[in-house]
Amino acid sequence: MKKQIIIDKATELGFDLIGFAKYETLDKEIKELETWLKNKFNAGMSYMERNIEKRKDVRKIFETTESIISLAMNYFVEDAIENNKEVGKISRYAWGRDYHFTIWEKLDELVEYLKKIYPQFEAKTFIDTAPVMDKVWAVKAGLGWQGKHSNIISKKIGSWFFIATIFTNQKFDSYDVPLKNFCGTCTACIDACPTNAIVQDYIVDSNKCISYLTIENKNEIPNEFLGKFENLLFGCDICQDVCPWNKNAKRTNIVDFLNAENKALNLNKILKMKPDEFKKKFKESPILRPKLKGMKRNAEFILKSDKRN
Repeated sequence: MKKQIIIDKATELGFDLIGFAKYETLDKEIKELETWLKNKFNAGMSYMERNIEKRKDVRKIFETTESIISLAMNYFVEDAIENNKEVGKISRYAWGRDYHFTIWEKLDELVEYLKKIYPQFEAKTFIDTAPVMDKVWAVKAGLGWQGKHSNIISKKIGSWFFIATIFTNQKFDSYDVPLKNFCGTCTACIDACPTNAIVQDYIVDSNKCISYLTIENKNEIPNEFLGKFENLLFGCDICQDVCPWNKNAKRTNIVDFLNAENKALNLNKILKMKPDEFKKKFKESPILRPKLKGMKRNAEFILKSDKRN
């Protein structure tokens, strides 16, 4: 099967980077994951402790896997959020439509197209919704390197991109190779993190990460973080905002991500919002993830922080 046919169609569908990796088991990466888990850096994300064997060997998910195709889709929108104590900032990835819906549609179209050309083509697609080490495969497929903030960085488009992964039964004549790590001695992301969540190069402690605390976290936010959230209501982009590789980030061409209606939300309106209103307003938004209860908790925490300052 020719890689160029996949690259051409994926590019037409809006993917910015496409790379190919040969099947292998992730022995080294799993040892690193297990150390991270042993240190309890996954916080309340207990699901990361499950299905370790599937993360290690993708054939336990898709038996006929011979190759892994990694794809990246830029979601950057350059609009800035003005500092205003009345509003809570939203992580850039959630400004528009939930990327899962958009990318799933494009992956389905890509797979359907390839099956028409190659009836023997079989595939299974993923967008961070399964025990798949998407970042690891992105590196192995040459999309970029893992930055010290743990996100994948591309020399071409920085780090503002979503990763999709395809397991396929097809072999290719050649495969991409991991790129050199270009972070060098830079510590911009580590120095900028307001909660010191990047505890060492390439290692994030979720217990301290604003993205975890405002999205995945099911409990109250510890008072030790009062005054450190910088009005971040949902997620955090600080480590990417300061990354030198994002200085020349280009605006996405994906319409679903250009509609930035949710880039900031009034804190008091969130506190007064009813469940039906919340579901209607954010029905195709990642902001549904922490539920209304979680968003109200976040808003209350920010307002409490403001009172202390």
